[in-house]
Formats: sequence, structure tokens, C-alpha cells
Amino acid sequence: MAVTVDNLVKSFGTTRAVAGVSLTVEPGELFAVLGPSGCGKTTLLRLIAGFERPDAGTVVVGGRTMAGPGTFVPPERRRIGMVFQDYALFPHLDVAGNVAFGLRRGERDRVRSTLELVGLQHKADRYPHELSGGERQRVALARAIAPQPDVVLLDEPFSSLDATLRAGLRREVEIILREAGATTILVTHDQEEALSLADRLAVMREGRIVQVGPPEEVYTRPADRWAAQFVGEVNVLAGVVANGMVETDLGSFDVPGEPPVAGTVHVAVRPEQLVLRADEGGNAEVIEREFRGHDVLYRLRHECGRTVLVQLPSVELYDVGARVHVRPAPSAVAPVVD
Repeated sequence: MAVTVDNLVKSFGTTRAVAGVSLTVEPGELFAVLGPSGCGKTTLLRLIAGFERPDAGTVVVGGRTMAGPGTFVPPERRRIGMVFQDYALFPHLDVAGNVAFGLRRGERDRVRSTLELVGLQHKADRYPHELSGGERQRVALARAIAPQPDVVLLDEPFSSLDATLRAGLRREVEIILREAGATTILVTHDQEEALSLADRLAVMREGRIVQVGPPEEVYTRPADRWAAQFVGEVNVLAGVVANGMVETDLGSFDVPGEPPVAGTVHVAVRPEQLVLRADEGGNAEVIEREFRGHDVLYRLRHECGRTVLVQLPSVELYDVGARVHVRPAPSAVAPVVD
């Protein structure tokens, strides 16, 4: 079912956690809300779930108003499942008991099928302390989807896991959620998580939505400089518009959409949009190298005095101290972020 929030507001004392948020999540969509700690994303999730009452605005799920002027449907009547950051499992119940907790008596037959969906049917009689972090997270997910909710909400579900487990588990969770068919809203501060999982995502800052769109659009065409810098590594370069291009110290960049009017602008250039070649008389020096396995992030000191980030495959390495020539990749397109 679709989830729509309109001009949603929530304050705690003098702090406005959610400041007029409006967005729509389509039926069956996996939607991410991405933002830094303290931006209001968890409060937004709790407003949708019904754990908080909004000060203003409305929450509508499947065409039914859950919160608004004169209306407030309690959480247990919203058909919304929630997976918390700390799992919130009952330590005195085994896996099957945790999954069965939210089910009516006539629905208990769903426990086994739900555990099979998350791959834990063989651990139905284990207790939470006997499980790994990834297994506990899958139990929490099973408990959320067992009642067959219309909407599943996930609050930073992978943040307590190590990097290797997190990458594998989030792909498993995506498959499970898509098989369940529920509309899903994930809140996270992890850019890679949001970009890799979501059909669409919203970037949130200080209680407001900065940008909404497919991951590739948010990454390649950020709404402003802050969004560009938050969603990934970026070089923000000053340039001059000429012949529909932007001329910078690193070279010329095409811009998406209508060419900007003549004048000075700033463009967002991702590190992978630049290329290097060894050149003793080049325009930059390698001052730092961060090896990441499949690729390498270089920090260069350009002859203009600025630091430039360049990301390249690790098939060819440049040493710290090497002179290089940096220029735009042939297909580089840089959005204006003034």
C-alpha cells in the first residue's frame, strides 16, 4: 500500500525534529530515507508507525488516514511492521516464540513459513543469545513480516553489524522483503546502503527533505552542494560557463539538462569522473593513496593549490609523491550545485 505524509511536523521542546515533510512511497516500493544522525529520520519513521503523534500534518496508509487533525490510529491497528536498530527480541522466548508474539491464535501456522522465508526454520527452538547478530536481525525481520503487514519500517537495521556481515545481510533482507511484497521504508545514515537497496530515496537534513529520486539521480544530479557532499565523495569546483560547458581548473565539463547562463558557477565532480596519467611535468602530485581492493582513492595536490579526489580501478597504482596529469574523463557530466 502507498504511504503518504503531508506537511508533517514534530517538535521536542524547542527542537523541531521533523519540519514540514511531505513525500509519497508507492505500493511495493523499497524506499530509503538517508541522512546524518539527528536529522529527524527516525522520528519520521516513528510518526508513520504511530509511536509518536505529529504536531501537524497527516499520515495516510493505503488511502486511510492514520494521523491528522482529530485522527490518530494507534500503532497496533495500522498493519505496520517495524524492525528496530537493537532488534528488540524477547530474551526469554525462543525464535519461534518471538516470531509468534504478534500473531493471533489462528495465525500461528505462519511461524514456520516465515522462518523458512528468512532461512531460520532450523533454529526455531534457539534463544536470542544463542544466535549471531545477523541471525537476530533476521528473526526481528521475521517477526515484523509474520502478521503480513501492509508496510514494513526498518530503523538503521544493519548499523550494529560488522562491514562484511552487513553487506551480505542487506542483500538477503532485500530479497526477503521483495518476496513478502510489503511497502518498505528504510532509514539509514549509510550512503552505500541507501544507494544499493532503494528503488528511490529521500535525502534528509535538519528535519527537511532535500531531494527525492532514484539512487542514480540523487548521486549524479544532487539538488545542492550539501547533498552532493553527503551522498558520496565529491570535488566541488568553481568554473566559468562557456559554450554550454563549464570551464574549471581541471578542464571542461558538460552539465546535465539546460546549459546554465553565462557566469561563474560551482559543479559537483565525482572522483570517478576524473582520470590520471603519469607525467613528470603534470598538473598535480599524489599526496595520499587509499587502497580499497577493487579501487583506489587518490588525494592530489593540484597546481592551483586545491586538493582533488580521484577514484580509479586498482589495476594500475600511482605512488605517493608521483607527478601526474589529472583531467576530466571523456564522459564526465557535472551538475551545477550553486
